[in-house]
Amino acid sequence: MLIDNYNRKIDYLRVSVTQRCNFRCQYCMPEKPFEWIPKEDLLSYEQMFKFIKVAISNGIKKIRITGGEPLVRDDLDKFISMINEYAPSIDLGLTTNGYLLKSQAKKLKEAGLKRINISLDSLERETFWYLTKKDVLSKVLEGIDEAIKVGIKVKINSVVLKKINENEILSLYEFAKQRDIQIRFIEYMENEMAYNQLKTLTSQEILNIISTKYSFETVENSVNSAAKLYEDNQGYVFGIIEPYDDSFCSTCNRIRLSAEGDLIPCLYYEDSINIKESISSKKDLENVLFKVVQNRPEKNKWTKNNLQLESSKENISSRAFYYTGG
Repeated sequence: MLIDNYNRKIDYLRVSVTQRCNFRCQYCMPEKPFEWIPKEDLLSYEQMFKFIKVAISNGIKKIRITGGEPLVRDDLDKFISMINEYAPSIDLGLTTNGYLLKSQAKKLKEAGLKRINISLDSLERETFWYLTKKDVLSKVLEGIDEAIKVGIKVKINSVVLKKINENEILSLYEFAKQRDIQIRFIEYMENEMAYNQLKTLTSQEILNIISTKYSFETVENSVNSAAKLYEDNQGYVFGIIEPYDDSFCSTCNRIRLSAEGDLIPCLYYEDSINIKESISSKKDLENVLFKVVQNRPEKNKWTKNNLQLESSKENISSRAFYYTGG
C-alpha cells in the first residue's frame, strides 16, 4: 500500500503514452509546432508495463491512459490489453480528444478499456475550429457515439471560456444529458503554454447559467473525486472541476508517469524522478515509487489566493499539461 506523508492512500496512476497531439487547443499548446519525439526518448510499452506491474503490486487500483493525445500512438489497444490481462480488476480508463476514436473504439473495448473521458468544448463548427485548430467536430461527435455504442462508459469534459464558448453551456449540457453521459465543466487553468488572453468562467458563473433552465442540488461526492457533482430535477448528474480549489488535495490519490519516464507526484508540482535507469530492477522501481509518493506536496500551489498576489505570474503553472496528461 502506498501512503504519503499526509496519510493519503495513493491508488490511482495516470500514464501519459505520448506528448504528441493532433490538436492545438488554445488553453494547452496553441503555438507549439507539430513534432515527432524520437522513439528512443519514450518509454516503450514494455517498460511502462514493468513499472505498472510494480505499481499494481503496491496498491494501484485505477489507471488512466493520457497524452498528449494517446490515440496517436500506435498499438495502444495492445498496451491496454497487456494491463487488462495482467490485472482484470483494474479500473482502466482513457482520456482523448475523440478525433481518432470512431475507428478505434471497438478494439479498445475488446482490449479491456472500461471508461473514456472525451474533450468537447463546443458543438459549433467555427468555435470548435478556433479552440482546437482542427475542423473535425463531426469526427469527434462520431467518435463519442461510437464509444457509447460499443459499451464504453463515457464522460465529456468541457473547458469553459468567457466570450468563446460560454454561450454553449446549456447546449453542451443537453448534448450529454440526451446521451445519458456525464458532462464535467472545467474552469480554465492558467499555464505558460496557453494563449494568454483566455479568461475562465468560475464554477458559480457556470451554475448560474445552468440554473436559468434547470434546478439542481449538490450531490455528496466520492472521497477522491476531482469534480463537484450536482443532480438536476430530472435526475441527471453533472460535474464541475475547479483546478484552483485545493480542497481536493486533502484526499488526492494520484501520481503520474510521463511518456519520457518521469514519475510526477502532483499535476501542479515541478519535482519528479525519472524511472528509466531503474527499469531493469523491480526493487529499484519500488524505491523510486516510494520516494515520489513521499515527495507529494500537501497542496497545489496555484490557488485562487496565490493568483491574486502581486507576484501572481510566478504562480501560473509552468508545467505543460500535454506533458503530464492533465
